[in-house]
Amino acid sequence: MEQVSGRGGVRVATLNLWGRSGEWADRRSVLIDGFRELRPDLVALQEPIKTDDYDQVVDLLGSGFHVVHHNEGLAGDGDHHGASIASRWPLGEVREVDLNVTPRTADFPCTTLVAEVLAPDPVGPLLFVNHLPSYQLGFEYERELQAVAAARFVEEHVGGRRMHVVLAGDFDADPEAASARFWCGRQSLGGMSVCYRDAWESTHPGDPGHTFTPRNPLMINPDWPFRRIDYIFVRCAGHGPTLDIRACARIFDEPVDGVWASDHFGVVADLAVRDRSEGSS
Repeated sequence: MEQVSGRGGVRVATLNLWGRSGEWADRRSVLIDGFRELRPDLVALQEPIKTDDYDQVVDLLGSGFHVVHHNEGLAGDGDHHGASIASRWPLGEVREVDLNVTPRTADFPCTTLVAEVLAPDPVGPLLFVNHLPSYQLGFEYERELQAVAAARFVEEHVGGRRMHVVLAGDFDADPEAASARFWCGRQSLGGMSVCYRDAWESTHPGDPGHTFTPRNPLMINPDWPFRRIDYIFVRCAGHGPTLDIRACARIFDEPVDGVWASDHFGVVADLAVRDRSEGSS
């Protein structure tokens, strides 16, 4: 993918890191090299490790990023710690949305981490949202409630401002699920509706784009029913997404010298400010 950042563009990546599970030393090398080659501007990471003496996000991305972590996740079990955001540009206000919507959600650090990114013109300040709902197969009801809670927070935060919103994460639901359809504007939930453009669907219509698949031997159960569960979305205004989706691809979807980077494949998207000659949203 041609890099668009630096010319009114933003490269966004998302990946579930799977903590330090598996052969971590080998995976670490693949991840460091892969992110160095990708050169993303914004990164949404799920299940990173953060302890008093180790920050997995900084370890993998280097010192050129502003990094924030999900606070509740830091009290986790040492393996999975919720969500983190990394940005090449300074960060403004950072907030978390409480996704503990029923008693069943208590044993997993589900969260939505929301950061205001002070991106330079012509992009300008934007909202970057890392969404990590409940993962359990039978928890679509909770994922619906969690999607509504996150979307409502974003809408209230944006208010009447003209602000780009980029939403990414491990949604633990495939495109047919009600929670995913809600984000795409295909159904309402909880008395509200929103519309975000799915970067993969925009650029690969008809391609299933699986990100959690038995093609990856690290996948814990090859019969897990949800296959495309990692997404990058752009919030829509009156006439479509407020940033053009120029390209989208899976990342870490092949082994390097026999080493798979994670049990998930990630997603990267190149977004760009629309040329004024093309009209505005």
